[in-house]
Amino acid sequence: MTKIGFAFVLALTSSMMTAQVANDREVLDRIRVEGLQHSDVARVFETLTVDIGPRLTASPAHKRAVEFVRGDLTAIGLSNVRVEPWKFGRGWSLEKLTIEMVEPRYLPLIGYGDAWSPPTAGEIIAMPVFAPVKTPEDVAARKDRLKGAIFMSQPILTTFVRRDRPNPSDPQYEPNSAAYATSVGQRPAPPGAETPQQRTQRMNQAIHDAGVAVVLKPSIGEHGTVFVTGRDNRATAFPSVTLSAEHYNMIAGMLERKIPVKLRVDLRSKFYDDDDGNAYNVTAELPGTDPALRDEVVMMGGHLDSWHTGVGATDNADGSATVIEAMRILKAVGARPRRTIRVALWGGEEQGLLGSRAWVDQHLAGDANKAARDKFDVYFNIDNGTGAIYGWYLQNNEEVRGIFDSWLEPLKSLRARRNTIEPVGSTDHLSFIAAGVPGFNPIQDYGNYDVRTHHTNMDTIDRVDEKDIQQAAIVMATFAYNAANLDRKIPHKPR
Repeated sequence: MTKIGFAFVLALTSSMMTAQVANDREVLDRIRVEGLQHSDVARVFETLTVDIGPRLTASPAHKRAVEFVRGDLTAIGLSNVRVEPWKFGRGWSLEKLTIEMVEPRYLPLIGYGDAWSPPTAGEIIAMPVFAPVKTPEDVAARKDRLKGAIFMSQPILTTFVRRDRPNPSDPQYEPNSAAYATSVGQRPAPPGAETPQQRTQRMNQAIHDAGVAVVLKPSIGEHGTVFVTGRDNRATAFPSVTLSAEHYNMIAGMLERKIPVKLRVDLRSKFYDDDDGNAYNVTAELPGTDPALRDEVVMMGGHLDSWHTGVGATDNADGSATVIEAMRILKAVGARPRRTIRVALWGGEEQGLLGSRAWVDQHLAGDANKAARDKFDVYFNIDNGTGAIYGWYLQNNEEVRGIFDSWLEPLKSLRARRNTIEPVGSTDHLSFIAAGVPGFNPIQDYGNYDVRTHHTNMDTIDRVDEKDIQQAAIVMATFAYNAANLDRKIPHKPR
């Protein structure tokens, strides 16, 4: 090629790059305006929380949420809207719970049936057995007292959840101090040692074998905040109720003082075995436009399921509304990303990232999916907090620091602050990292999250400002669009 020809190609390439940057800047400006002036987050968030309510995986309410999301993503005009089943197990719902003290005086108690608890055998009125146990052997030693009993299995609670995790975007943040609240800060059991799960399984077997009528245990929350989860133990299951710590402690204290106490307990629940034990993920796409890059994928997502006591507002209806709104914004502004942008709403996150793991196993992991994995760029998740996005956990990936910092800078006028090099765990981006592709989760607000709303009866719409979801959607749309138009794929830190 002659010098003149080379100069012409260089000038043309420079001109095309300048035009691309200017076009991207215009689209990013339109994203901000659309998200601030024409937001649809209120409708989506309120449908999930007010109209549908809690969305326990594989429950009828969760399936309603799946169908709502399918319809919404279709109405937005996205492509390849898909509901993908994966094997989960039985659905469950709490149909009724009566939990009261009837002697020596009447008092309604604050409590919730644990998820997947079987029902009691009708209404039970009896003096509870307060017999704290530490081992399955302790249960076996008390077996004669426990058969048919209301069993208070734990000691008076004195250690409560009283602090939220610190926010890495705060100027006074102490490095690595947020990890305690996520799986990043947890150490696995030593080789050969009994895991907490194995210990719990042995305890459940012993309690089941003792033939208790119902187990009562205290919540780790204060001021009537009840942390409630659960799992389907099937053959070793027994009726179980979590009480507010204050009420549990009151009853235990009365029994310790030899004051006769009688409780009334009536727990009714329902299992759902239809659909062959399936749960569901929902995905949809905004197709890429660059012939060389459109088969590559930038993905964002959050989990649609919740626990069954509050309405799952902060965990994770706000995150679900965020990614749905981000896709609506991109479609509304006529964004034409070079790579395909895909959105996912997961089921089963609360039971162990099950929905995202099932999707990754089918579409990304292993030798059979190497081609798809090579075409996969990055996954942006939203969970582990509530409200506005202040920045991103960079998962110790130094190569992305400059990229993410440059993308965050224009968003600081919308309350974004800074990224942190630290990792975060306990949510769906880990499924993608485990498969060998980059995954990230943002820094959000943790005020009253760990102590008040996370997996509790207080996870209600009162804890969420819909303007924060608007901001988060703009940030998610911006990062997804920037990643889809970047000249290179997001660098991945080797496992």
